[in-house]
Amino acid sequence: MSVSSPPPSSRRWLIYGSVALMLALGVWYAASRGPAQSAGNRNRWNVKAGNQAVPVRAEAARQEAFAVYLKSIGTVTPLNTVTVRSRVDGQLQRIAFAEGQRVERGDLLAEIDPAPYRIRLAQTEGQQQQNAAQVQTARSDLQRFEQLFAQNLITRQELELQQALVASREGALAATQAQVETARLELSYTRIEAPISGRLGLRQVDPGNLIRAGDSNGLVVITQTAPISVLFTVPETDLQQVLDGLRAGHALVVEAWDRNERSLLATGSLRTVDNQINVATGTLRLRAEFANADDRLFPNQFVNVRLRVLTLPGAIVIPSAAVQFGSRGTYVYVVNERSEAKVRDVVLGPANAALQTITSGIQAGERVVLEGLDRLRDGRLVTLVDESAPTAPAGEPATKSSPGGRPGNKGR
Repeated sequence: MSVSSPPPSSRRWLIYGSVALMLALGVWYAASRGPAQSAGNRNRWNVKAGNQAVPVRAEAARQEAFAVYLKSIGTVTPLNTVTVRSRVDGQLQRIAFAEGQRVERGDLLAEIDPAPYRIRLAQTEGQQQQNAAQVQTARSDLQRFEQLFAQNLITRQELELQQALVASREGALAATQAQVETARLELSYTRIEAPISGRLGLRQVDPGNLIRAGDSNGLVVITQTAPISVLFTVPETDLQQVLDGLRAGHALVVEAWDRNERSLLATGSLRTVDNQINVATGTLRLRAEFANADDRLFPNQFVNVRLRVLTLPGAIVIPSAAVQFGSRGTYVYVVNERSEAKVRDVVLGPANAALQTITSGIQAGERVVLEGLDRLRDGRLVTLVDESAPTAPAGEPATKSSPGGRPGNKGR
């Protein structure tokens, strides 16, 4: 007996029903398992993120000698400035210098026409010779008068008159001698020489001009630039530190920096302080001297001055960037042996632009955090970042260190 097969339409609906049932079962399973699995993943991620070490850069506190400076703004001031003027009248015949030239004391700078002064010298010398001859004649006559007086051939009055004549002629000779010296001195003034050593400025008069003694502009200005000084001020509150060093006989070092305080121009020493405090500003003026052999300091230049008043031996020094300020005062983050960041209260000492001394709170060798402070809290795990470590090639992740210093595992 033969069994008849189901019609084609019935088989087709059976297949459709089976597929629909499988799809419904898949949707139900995904809906029931998805929320629980997603919540578990989120919880595991949050736990992992909370315990992740924070990358920071740290530096060890060190013990070294620390120089304490007073800062101020100073003005470069020449020790000597001379306006060269003529001491006699006449025509400027020659200029013997170049503008900006360095000269030594006694070097020839200019010449005035000497002819009128040579003539005047010759006239006074002639007068001197004439007076000398008259003195010689008067002295000879006096000798004869003395012989005649001894023989009672003339009176004492005649002898005294001759003696007075000799004295008068000798006085005239002395006056003429002074005129000769004056004429010779004026002739020497026609050679204008440098009164000090220094550097010349711009020429004020051209050759051929008639100049007079004491002209206000002068011929040229000489400024002494080596050595040179710097004038600056310090507040009266810091005065005692300066005076203590000077009274102890110490040479207080002074540094002159450019306006941006990036380049050290010269190093010198403090020479003197003013004798009174300016009551209007509450400051005292000081003068430092610099050799300035390389002419790096220029007259009237403004410089930043650093006066070293004290050197602290064996001070604990850390970078200034590590110091934090808050409601609890001043503190730093210290990395302990377990790679944990711990808050440490510190007492600050003197500081400069980059370094800060610590009088109490940390010891030499302890590591203080410089970068990554915004993500830290007390007890947070950290990982130290080495700036000198090579950068990983493109496409490969950089290897980070675990809190214990071992390479961390990659996320699975």
